[in-house]
Amino acid sequence: MKSMNLTLALIGIAYGCVLIAATFVNNRFIAAFRLDTLFAPNRSSDSTKGINLVAGLALIGYNLYILIR
Repeated sequence: MKSMNLTLALIGIAYGCVLIAATFVNNRFIAAFRLDTLFAPNRSSDSTKGINLVAGLALIGYNLYILIR
């Protein structure tokens, strides 16, 4: 595997972990990376945090697949 692909896969896994953490932890730094605040800043709330969990799991799963393949 080329080093750029490895680097991007590891960054994707790290961002997936941040998205999962944003679902459960209330932190200003982590909240800045939430998908619901990036795409709908006026409509984000505690009820839209579940989007981050699903997206984080999907992102981690895809990047692990890329690393294993």
